[in-house]
Amino acid sequence: MQCLCRFQKDGIDMKAPRNRRVFVIGYGTATPLGKTFEITWNRAVKGESGFRKVTKCRVDCLSDVVGEIPDWNPLELEFADRKEVHNWNAEFVLLTLAVCREALIRSGLQIDAETGPRTACLIGSALNGTNAFRIAMDNLIHLGPSRISPYLLPNLCANLPSGKAGILLGFTGPVFSPQGACASGNHAIGIGARMIRDGDCDFVLAGGVDACIMPEIMHGFANMNATIKVVEGDRAARDPAQASRPFSVDRKGMVLSEGAGVLVLAAEEMLSVYGLRPRAEVLGIGWTSDAYHFTRPNPASIVRAIHEAIQDAGIEPRDIGYINAHGTSTHKGDSIEVDCMRTVFGAFLSNIPISSNKSQLGHTLGASAAIEAALGIEGMCRRIILPTVNHIQDPELSDVDVVPNVIRNHSYDMFLSNAFGFGGTNCCIVFKGV
Repeated sequence: MQCLCRFQKDGIDMKAPRNRRVFVIGYGTATPLGKTFEITWNRAVKGESGFRKVTKCRVDCLSDVVGEIPDWNPLELEFADRKEVHNWNAEFVLLTLAVCREALIRSGLQIDAETGPRTACLIGSALNGTNAFRIAMDNLIHLGPSRISPYLLPNLCANLPSGKAGILLGFTGPVFSPQGACASGNHAIGIGARMIRDGDCDFVLAGGVDACIMPEIMHGFANMNATIKVVEGDRAARDPAQASRPFSVDRKGMVLSEGAGVLVLAAEEMLSVYGLRPRAEVLGIGWTSDAYHFTRPNPASIVRAIHEAIQDAGIEPRDIGYINAHGTSTHKGDSIEVDCMRTVFGAFLSNIPISSNKSQLGHTLGASAAIEAALGIEGMCRRIILPTVNHIQDPELSDVDVVPNVIRNHSYDMFLSNAFGFGGTNCCIVFKGV
């Protein structure tokens, strides 16, 4: 169903943009609550969190509570034998394949000779194949240069998870990796939606992935005071599940987690052609950069990103029924995000529920925004809001409703999903129910 419309620009015949509406038709996740979306959702609605003392490696720091994907074993994947797992030792590769496959199955989209060439895959990541480089360095030091895997360079390539997903699932549209640090998942959704809108493709698998539980990364985050240091007397010392507590008066830093999230996007007219069921519409996108500091957020450009998402959606701030906050559980970061929302929403903010899925999942870096989008859409479809667990009221944030500790029945048809990342990258998306 190619567009045959053309227009002239400087005497050059060009394809006209299609200006199509874009819908989410399915999603898959792997998170510290479960290796599939269904498991994740079922535990999330119970108010559980997925944190424990690290088991995948040894660290010598107080930031040793993490979010690991439970029961994740790539050798159990039906499409990966022992040789495949050995060669593709960058964990983000096979993790992406599993979640893309789940997302496609849940969407009902069949990849065939018609849909395959019109399907793209955009999977962002903050760290890419860092763990494969760790293995290569260890082999170089202890076993010699001949033991460096010939698969090392492919394992490091940001686009490889998307490319491998195409090999497994059969699509041949564009594959690349939007690199927006912890906003990568939203950047992937935003770029994918624009590609569909303009007619470059009909379907997009969009999301993010990160496998970050390794000593160097954990020590690095601890040394920059970004992750919680669990000391004696802290409530997380007796119960690691309480380590991540966004907006809480005693928040002390984020919990580092691994995970992946993928949304399947589709052009409006493809829904009836292929009998697909929409779950939400990608209604508005706002993206900015801070030009300020590599880790400290710039309130002015965050406010502008939120405003632009709302303006792109063609709505007013008061139309937003829920905000899925970035909410990392750092003291300054949470406060700044609330200040930005106060600026945008003014008096309406007290009537808008705000929650952070990172209270249950921790911070999955480049995967976080895509996972949170999936959870927000599922909640909108089911008319509930997932809570901000582990919450103790902060008097400085008493004017905001953070949906403390338990799920809430709440009917809403539009929500805002915030994502901000190192390097001053911001991407906010408005989703609308159908």
